[in-house]
Amino acid sequence: MRTLFLNPPSFAGFDGGAGSRWPASREIESYWYPVWLCYPAGMLPDSKVIDGPPHKFSIENVVAMANDFELLVLFTSTPGFDIDVKIAEMMRDVNPRMKTAFVGPPVTIEPEKSLKASKAIDFVVRREFDYQIANYAKGTPLAEIPGVSYWKDGQIVHNPEGGVIENLDELPWVTKVYKRDLDFRRYNVPFLLNPFISFYTTRGCPAMCTFCLWPQTHSGHRWRLRSTDDVVNECRYVLENFPGLKEIFFDDDTFNYKKDRTIELCKKLKPLNFTWSCTSRVTTDAETLRAMKDAGCRLMIVGYESGDAQILKNIKKGATIDMARRFTADAHKTGLTIHGDFIVGLPGETRETLRKTIDFAKSLNVETIQVSLGHAYPGTEFHEYATKNDFVSIEAMQDGAGHQLPNVIYPHLDKGELVDWVERFYGEYYFRPKAAWRVVRKAIQNNDVPRLYKEAREYLALRSKRKQFVKEHREATLASAAAKSEARSLSTGD
Repeated sequence: MRTLFLNPPSFAGFDGGAGSRWPASREIESYWYPVWLCYPAGMLPDSKVIDGPPHKFSIENVVAMANDFELLVLFTSTPGFDIDVKIAEMMRDVNPRMKTAFVGPPVTIEPEKSLKASKAIDFVVRREFDYQIANYAKGTPLAEIPGVSYWKDGQIVHNPEGGVIENLDELPWVTKVYKRDLDFRRYNVPFLLNPFISFYTTRGCPAMCTFCLWPQTHSGHRWRLRSTDDVVNECRYVLENFPGLKEIFFDDDTFNYKKDRTIELCKKLKPLNFTWSCTSRVTTDAETLRAMKDAGCRLMIVGYESGDAQILKNIKKGATIDMARRFTADAHKTGLTIHGDFIVGLPGETRETLRKTIDFAKSLNVETIQVSLGHAYPGTEFHEYATKNDFVSIEAMQDGAGHQLPNVIYPHLDKGELVDWVERFYGEYYFRPKAAWRVVRKAIQNNDVPRLYKEAREYLALRSKRKQFVKEHREATLASAAAKSEARSLSTGD
């Protein structure tokens, strides 16, 4: 079957979640590669990957392609699901014969609900979907494919789960699909050099962080590794086939989880003499960091999450404040750059813990940061905790532009205050003279001043919207409190 793999357009600047660990529009326009779709696409030579957001495809552009394909595979996310369903329905109206499969975390967690959302969805594949999609396109009946939920005679059937993919070397290189179908110059992540290429060297994550989406809903906790030779060979292919490339990013859940494997890979990467970046945990030791730097590593994305020791325990981070400080000092001593991730609104959060986390972040003084709201995605342990304690808001997880809104509200931290703490975090961190100058200096060194100017405008525009949201929320809260007070007075005759 001629197959269209679609990461659909939705909110402006929202990459659809096909490569994001926090599916939402970011402060600055960012696009990750639709890596999950590109694996099965590499198994089907006659297929096509359309990554709508970075390539500026409109919904109308995508719908117009419906007659060219027999199978639509759409990667969906919780924020974009409703829009994705409408796109599928519009494409089905144009081509009633086209079969449609939805993949991604939401359909893994709630396959029945997803199928019932629209008759335009013929089946969903839970968790990893590489071989399932490829085999279906090649003629395997749905009844014989593991991990599939589908309509049959008006009823929903759930096939038993299949095992995870153990031999990752057997999978195609996603970068060959990038070369075939995507324009790598359209992908931008503010803290990475532009243009960049990203792909995985492992799947799964043995860490047990309660909030993390991918291991709990898609790739699992079983850590599976590509051989170091396979990774090196793909890097060589990338360096030879993407002229003007400035960086390769290894987008694993945790790239350097195992010391011996990391050092072995670094020894093989070094002769290629290129710049790369990766993810990292704060448990990585100084020897490993030195090996990475020596092999060309420039930057690490590090999930610090919180500066409060109890919150780290609450989310099963498997790391301590002291580990984070030691790791950061070792990394900076080695000459590595750090992009630090922090979260506002985790279990146990208070105004005191938030103040502690901001002060902790400033003391680490990493080069760039990202501050996310603690979204409790269905299928995560965080969601179970928040639901059990009646903390989950039934309101939207995002605003009309796809930016995060709190979906976990605590009695002592309402929606407006949580958003205010995100903005306060960014403001206190970046509006320090040394932090601001560092960003400007890096942009000058990397000839990225136009990009910095664009990003600054985008951030300030969102900052203004957040401040307005906080103001309106406070006014509404005060008005509601006044109305309740007046009603009580009337009822008592005061």
